[in-house]
Amino acid sequence: MLSNPLHSPVGSPIHTVAALQHNAGNQATGGIWRVSGPGGDAVLKHLTPDGDGFEHWEASADPRHWNFWQREYLAYMSGFAASYGRESGIGTPALLAAGERPDGSRELWLEAVDGVHGRHWTVPMLADFAHRLGVVQALHRDSPEQAWHSRRFLRQYAGRRDYPGIPWDQAAAAAHWPRDTREGLRLIWERRDDLFAVAESLPQTICHLDVWPMNLVQREGRPVLLDWSFTGRGAIGEDVANLIADTFFDGLQPVDRLAETEALVTDAYLAGLAETGYFEREATRKAIAATGAAKYCWLAPAMLTRLAAGRPIASADYDAAGDAAVLQRRRPIFDMLVRWSRTALDL
Repeated sequence: MLSNPLHSPVGSPIHTVAALQHNAGNQATGGIWRVSGPGGDAVLKHLTPDGDGFEHWEASADPRHWNFWQREYLAYMSGFAASYGRESGIGTPALLAAGERPDGSRELWLEAVDGVHGRHWTVPMLADFAHRLGVVQALHRDSPEQAWHSRRFLRQYAGRRDYPGIPWDQAAAAAHWPRDTREGLRLIWERRDDLFAVAESLPQTICHLDVWPMNLVQREGRPVLLDWSFTGRGAIGEDVANLIADTFFDGLQPVDRLAETEALVTDAYLAGLAETGYFEREATRKAIAATGAAKYCWLAPAMLTRLAAGRPIASADYDAAGDAAVLQRRRPIFDMLVRWSRTALDL
């Protein structure tokens, strides 16, 4: 754990420490731990401008950058995270303490939320959350941006990588992905700028921008949304697109639930929007399609490039499956993204 924590709300000495699963490659995160002390339990998140991690997860000092290292700290300190979902019962961990360290990094001490983790949610639970999110995001259409909100997140996040000479017919992938799938994935990659433009042209709201099961807990029948590191302006439907796809990419849920999840989550989100007076169903469906395809435009090229180099393709932090299992599991998700891209591009 972070040595010599300075702002502990649970007292001293710390009795137990458990590292929590997270993206260890993000340079903005020095670590996340659940700790207990004389005053109870808390989650400590260390936010840093220069942590260890991957080059493509570099932390930024630019408040509009997709990976601005202080964003979550400001989301909690300003009260934004606590108030975001209040109208529909979407909660967030309570802020217990926070402060600066001598090296300029930050400690963020949050309530330890116990309940049903998102990776164990049923499809109706995901749909209930999507309905609540629709209510909230209809209300946030006219909300002002904060100075630290990310801007054009999708273009920055998904467009930051390049893969020259992508081996689209790589043998291991071709054994699991038919030609139509691979051609569709090539279309997504080659027209990613068009997908970004479509997403930016559609109705916007204030989004969380990292909605997936690892950031969800159900407590006493109500959802709690974690990790506000990326939040900012995005298309209506962008968070739902991410939730549908990222529930399955890393094997958090069985992929045979994909079709049901797509249908029920989309309908529930549309119902939530309508409940708050927003009835642009076709624009929302197009936004879900455009943002979902664009968000993962890089994933198939990355997988094919790694396979050609003899490197594993599973997520190092969340997925322990072998290459063949990952290729097979991700095919229906990629087929969905291909279908979404054709909807977004009017093909």
